[in-house]
Amino acid sequence: MRRTLLLALLFLSGVVAGLVLTGRFQVAKESSARQAPESIQPEMATLTPVNLPDFSDVALARVPSVINISSLRLEQRSVSPFFSDPFFNHFFGNDPNLFGQRQRTSLGSGVIVSSDGFILTNNHVVGSTDAEVTVTLPDNREFQATIVGVDPWTDIALLKIDAAGLPVAPWGDSSTIRVAEWVLAIGNPFQLNQTVTLGIVSAVRRANLGITTYEDFIQTDAAINEGNSGGALINSRGELIGINTAIFTQSGGDQGVGFAVPSNLARRVMRDLIEYGEVQRGSIGYIEIVTLTTRDAEQLDVPSGQGALVSRMRRDTPAYDAGIRPGDVIVAFNGGPVEDASHLLRLLADAPIGETVVMTGIRAGRETTFKIEVVARRTP
Repeated sequence: MRRTLLLALLFLSGVVAGLVLTGRFQVAKESSARQAPESIQPEMATLTPVNLPDFSDVALARVPSVINISSLRLEQRSVSPFFSDPFFNHFFGNDPNLFGQRQRTSLGSGVIVSSDGFILTNNHVVGSTDAEVTVTLPDNREFQATIVGVDPWTDIALLKIDAAGLPVAPWGDSSTIRVAEWVLAIGNPFQLNQTVTLGIVSAVRRANLGITTYEDFIQTDAAINEGNSGGALINSRGELIGINTAIFTQSGGDQGVGFAVPSNLARRVMRDLIEYGEVQRGSIGYIEIVTLTTRDAEQLDVPSGQGALVSRMRRDTPAYDAGIRPGDVIVAFNGGPVEDASHLLRLLADAPIGETVVMTGIRAGRETTFKIEVVARRTP
């Protein structure tokens, strides 16, 4: 009996011990399962959301300084040879507006650059110096604008309206622009007033595009479309760093390749238009220059890669008097390298009138130095 009781007690003890251990394991397992997400949570908390730039305050401050421009001008039509025929006039009349002229309207944008009413835009928006230009402010006030001057070389035009206390976009220094810097393009594409698009500076000093004579563009991927011309390119500090001018497109719409005239250039053009009515540019007389090709370099025995080739010139010019001749390759200007024809054109245009510049040329494989006095470029 004792042995039987002892075995029964041992059996019961084992059962109880097993139940206790099983319960503890189950509790531990459930507890571990509940705590697993908590162990992962701290690691997930280290992932912070990406903070995108917020330019809403910049846009709010600068949108009022970008205005809508409408230009109306008359264009001369080709006159029919029947226009002076009496029989023809008997049926169609002799109205010069019917066959001689037609009205043309262009729409664009402009930037207020002074509180007393000076406005910068594009020359192609204005169209001509005798156009009738109407300016519409963001508060819907309309003004007839006076055309102070136009500069086809840079596609810049300056207008003036009779107003005061206007919101102004402060000037920025376009020489400090860096590639990949954030920019805003503000304008009126497709007559959608005060449209803001965001992008970056894609490149600087773009030239040889065939857009204007004097090319030194800021390239941006901020969307620019028809109607944006003359609008503002603004940096992240709310400063005006460019006047939107053109787009490269194969479809007629924005493809992320837009160009703006740098603010420093636009500002210099504006000052000259106010003071002289035209832009003062340096010249060495009538001389045609083209970019040096690899084939030209081989034929003329000059290093390829940079330089400007003199293709034609007139004899009654400072350049001819200084000894420059067609076939010369200009490789340096006042000690600095000349990249191509467009670069040399800008250097000459920016040279102070009356100053003597030193140009280095290569002729028949030998370097030659030319000292030339800069004269004022003749207005065509």
